[in-house]
Amino acid sequence: MNVMSAICRVGQRVLLLALCFVSVPSFAAATNVLAWSKARDRVSADVRGWELIGLLEEIAGQTGWHVFVEPDESFRSSVKFKDLPSGEALRLLLGDMNFALMPQTNGSQRLYVFRTTMKNATRPVWGNTARRAAGARRVPNELIVQVKPGTNIDELARQLGAKVVGHIPELNAYRLQFEDEADAQTARKLLAGNPDVTSVQDNFYVDRPQLPQNLGMAAPETKLTLDPPKGENCKVIVGFVDTALQALGPQLEPFVKERLTVTGEAAPTDNSLQPTHQTAMVNSFYQAMQSSGRASTSARVLSVDVFGNSTSADTFNVAAGMILAGNRGATVINASLGGYGDSPLLRDAVRQLAQHNIPVFAAVGNDGSSTPFFPAAYPEVISVTAVERGKVASYANVGTQPDAGAPGTVVFSYNGLTYGSRGTSVSSAAAAGIAAGMADANCAPWSQVIPAVRKALAVPSAP
Repeated sequence: MNVMSAICRVGQRVLLLALCFVSVPSFAAATNVLAWSKARDRVSADVRGWELIGLLEEIAGQTGWHVFVEPDESFRSSVKFKDLPSGEALRLLLGDMNFALMPQTNGSQRLYVFRTTMKNATRPVWGNTARRAAGARRVPNELIVQVKPGTNIDELARQLGAKVVGHIPELNAYRLQFEDEADAQTARKLLAGNPDVTSVQDNFYVDRPQLPQNLGMAAPETKLTLDPPKGENCKVIVGFVDTALQALGPQLEPFVKERLTVTGEAAPTDNSLQPTHQTAMVNSFYQAMQSSGRASTSARVLSVDVFGNSTSADTFNVAAGMILAGNRGATVINASLGGYGDSPLLRDAVRQLAQHNIPVFAAVGNDGSSTPFFPAAYPEVISVTAVERGKVASYANVGTQPDAGAPGTVVFSYNGLTYGSRGTSVSSAAAAGIAAGMADANCAPWSQVIPAVRKALAVPSAP
């Protein structure tokens, strides 16, 4: 089979799949203002011709409600008021649309917006990601040093009054922890003049991705079956560097090769918990593969948890997770995460993987920021943005030039309930699924697959 033509057909099917599950992105006019105080139960608004989906995205984002709307509604809101209770505000904002706000047993609320009956409000609306000032956030009291082979790092740390709390042998890299920030900055100056030290750098935080939302609607089923690999040189093993991966149930669990962690904490696999981010990403990966018409595959998942129980990871652990995945047999890596810190260590990890012919797919980020997002911004990485209704999603970062665009939404079943995730994280996993599926089906080298995926999942031009 010709790899290029096969992947082009895959790209068409994936884009069609996006039309079924993805909310229409909307671009509110600059004059549209909505201020929702949950604490005071008061709302102020000044909106003019705001499309319904965009308005509901903003409401969902500010309130945390799970919002559902009747499909194909084209209502536009134009209204101005100040400091009204939420019920009155909804009535004015939604005009002649009907709505119902339903409290849930877990303390959350669902807002149903419809023209006919509430049961027809089946389309989920995700809240807009809060726009935060983009910037790298340093891990305090720490430095990452890379040294020449043979350097006595323990003696070096002793002289600096530091503890060695991490090591990546493949990169000759060590993570040093100090008593306070003053000690760390003093050590930085001393290390800069040490001939055995090749690099001194900061460690940056990587935020934990958002959890999937409970949608309460039907989800597509993944029905792939596991094939044996076509040969030793045809194995496709996808390293997911992410949160922990839970037990996936009888359909997808056979595809999991191994679960690893770089945090020293046991990875949770209890399927009674809410699904983790990686659980959603693995579902996106295999759904994208199935959408291309595949009924079976030998592509398997190798999970690396870089977050543990923390609310954030860091660039040292992400780099360590990538290298660990490569060492344990990953032939391609998906990084549905990132941050604004340009880490030389993380760049070195990506480069080393590239030298071993292990491509990395990564998300461009969801803040609408024009700041580069790493690791997606590194030239060796296949950076992926979210495409919704034939356009780049409004929330997708634009500071990193994307190599590919894929659906930004996944809906999946977990532990008897239906969940959804939205963002460029989903897109990265989907693009990796397309690439892995084709590499597996054709026993094709990445040098053929990656250019074809870039062409098939070409990023739409800006309007």
